[in-house]
Amino acid sequence: MRTSRTSRTTSRTTSRTAGTSVSPLWRRVSAVCAGLAATAALLAAGTTAARAADTPLRDLAAAKSKVVGTAVTGSKLTGGYGDIAGREFSSLTPGNAMKWGSVEPTQGNFNWAEADQIVAFAQAHDQQVRGHTLVWHNQNPNWLTNGSWTPAQLGGLLQNHINTEVGRYQGKIAAWDVVNEPFNEDGTYRPTLWYNGLGADYIASALTWARAADPAAKLYINDYNVEGVNAKSTALYNLVKSLKERGVPIDGVGLQAHLILGQVPSTLQQNIQRFADLGVDVAITELDIRMALPADTAKLAQQRADYKAVTAACVAVARCVNLTVWGFTDSDSWVDSTFPGYGAATPYDANYAPKPAYYGIAEALGGGTTTPPPTGACTASYGVGSQWNTGFTGNVTISCSGASLSSWKVSWTYAPGQRITQAWNATCSQSGAAVTCSNTSYNGTVPSGGSVTFGFNASWSGSNPVPTVTLG
Repeated sequence: MRTSRTSRTTSRTTSRTAGTSVSPLWRRVSAVCAGLAATAALLAAGTTAARAADTPLRDLAAAKSKVVGTAVTGSKLTGGYGDIAGREFSSLTPGNAMKWGSVEPTQGNFNWAEADQIVAFAQAHDQQVRGHTLVWHNQNPNWLTNGSWTPAQLGGLLQNHINTEVGRYQGKIAAWDVVNEPFNEDGTYRPTLWYNGLGADYIASALTWARAADPAAKLYINDYNVEGVNAKSTALYNLVKSLKERGVPIDGVGLQAHLILGQVPSTLQQNIQRFADLGVDVAITELDIRMALPADTAKLAQQRADYKAVTAACVAVARCVNLTVWGFTDSDSWVDSTFPGYGAATPYDANYAPKPAYYGIAEALGGGTTTPPPTGACTASYGVGSQWNTGFTGNVTISCSGASLSSWKVSWTYAPGQRITQAWNATCSQSGAAVTCSNTSYNGTVPSGGSVTFGFNASWSGSNPVPTVTLG
């Protein structure tokens, strides 16, 4: 799930490093995250930028009766990011905007701005929206988690939250991840605010309330490390079977699929099929495949094969209806900040160029065996580390893969009111809006598979947009 799940935590780190999945993008929850996007870069001499296939993924998926989606951040749905999100995907999942802590940070005071923005974008681009998520143990507001509630009060709060949010978007959300991550790794129920306060039937209650609030929306239970057949996925299977036998509304299961390079479960398709045989739909809801950095040609080739394998497993089962990546670009991925030393987990690089993984998805969807052009390149990405009302700290990273540099210079154009005041690990100057930074004597060399980063302090007024960075 996540776009911001830094809070999702240590308990998952063990299971995730071990191998199958983790829980989401997420997870970069801070407000400054919106500034952390990288936009453009100049490829090293003699190389060619990869471009997406002529047929967008959403059209390839539609030909297979599938939906292909991505998690998004609402504030980024402009420029190149918005163009790709609208062109390539037929479904959007709000990474954080529909979680309880985002929509009701203080009791009775609601903030729907980003969620509304994502829904409006989806409607304008003929896309579905996957609501994420109504009942979870993380990213809840402090007033809720720190309260002393009787079971009746807690149940009332949950029912009101579901009624309010699902009701607001009635008819606009194709599917809801109603309950998120209810199980421990051994298949026992996770001890949470909801389980401890309401018992295991909080799940049935939440599904029933969601159905009443929007009878047309598909209702899912979503979890991580349930991609293959194991104790946790079997617990989910038994829960779904029991809910159906009891007449509780349940339409599907979400397999998050936060995977590690080379570790796609061999029982993935078998697991998808057994849920489908229960009479429910299956969705791959938060797919990313992380690798130990730096990326290289062999790792990117393995990642392509892994993305193809996951997509093919979904294509092979009629009731696997949706495959969603947890952010489509490496500049918007939660992985790097959550798993130090790992990254490059998505189908697009930080400069919005499709990676081999993109073509793996396309091929599994029937798009042929297109091979991307050579990927040897050096790129520059711009990020905002922290921001306050008059200033911010930023950084630029120059990375090379299949190419190298002996010196470097980057440039960008600031908006009115943005100005560098101090820089380190680079020599920077600003003339009007134009900024130029070049290497120092000790960090001009960037080998293939390596990177260098420099930082700076800057002031701003009016607005603080992320500029387009040019390397060269």
